[in-house]
Amino acid sequence: MTFRSLLLVALSGLALWTPSVSAQDASNELALELQNPVAALISVPFQFNYEQNIGAGQNGSRKVLNIQPVVPFELNGNWNLISRTIIPYIEQDGVTGPGQKQSGMGDIVQSFFFSPIAPTDDGWIWGVGPVIYLPTGSSQFSQDQFGLGPTAVALRQQGGWTYGALANHIWGIDPGPGKTALNASFMQPFVSYTTDKAWSFVAQAEATYDWNSEQWSIPVGVVVSKVANFADQPVSFSLGVRKFIESPAFGPGGTAFRFNVTFLFPK
Repeated sequence: MTFRSLLLVALSGLALWTPSVSAQDASNELALELQNPVAALISVPFQFNYEQNIGAGQNGSRKVLNIQPVVPFELNGNWNLISRTIIPYIEQDGVTGPGQKQSGMGDIVQSFFFSPIAPTDDGWIWGVGPVIYLPTGSSQFSQDQFGLGPTAVALRQQGGWTYGALANHIWGIDPGPGKTALNASFMQPFVSYTTDKAWSFVAQAEATYDWNSEQWSIPVGVVVSKVANFADQPVSFSLGVRKFIESPAFGPGGTAFRFNVTFLFPK
């Protein structure tokens, strides 16, 4: 299945829905919950990314579809377990050489956050747990190894504002022939403002540091999102632009674009 086909599958159901004005009042609360990575809200985002200036000649481009289901589980009256999964599908053109194209699945990143149901006395929301790297990708996109490490998130929400950071570190386990064991840190500071009309404006960075190559990848971007209702089904749409202020050798550069469709399933 091509990237374009997956995009059509993700959006095709929207044509069947009729907007429901009566559900608008609940949209603001959902928009705020979406800014919280450990909210007790089931969501299924389809995140489409376009990156460019990749490869030795910086003439390549890459399209990535990340399917990112988030599923919370209430463990008891005090704690939730939040499952966050990233399943990538990749298409690239001209990255490995002029006119060369590749497509296939990437490796899955699975995170679990143990998070208190109630914020702290100071209003902080937090979660900690393991991150697991699964070598599920096709040969040209897989690191060919399992990975394991810690992950954590902390944030505050007040008066429509949300600010905080998410981080993880992955160490590779038993890499395949010709592969180096993963040793990478990821940091995502973010700040957002959500209006009473369910619009959210987000600024964030997604910094990755490869300890093996001692190189950073740091795209910084802004995202605008809106929660709407279609036949009583809440859906969030977002559009973002990112700028790579630091990139590894042969990595993406310049401006990148992002579009999200997120299906929400509140309790």
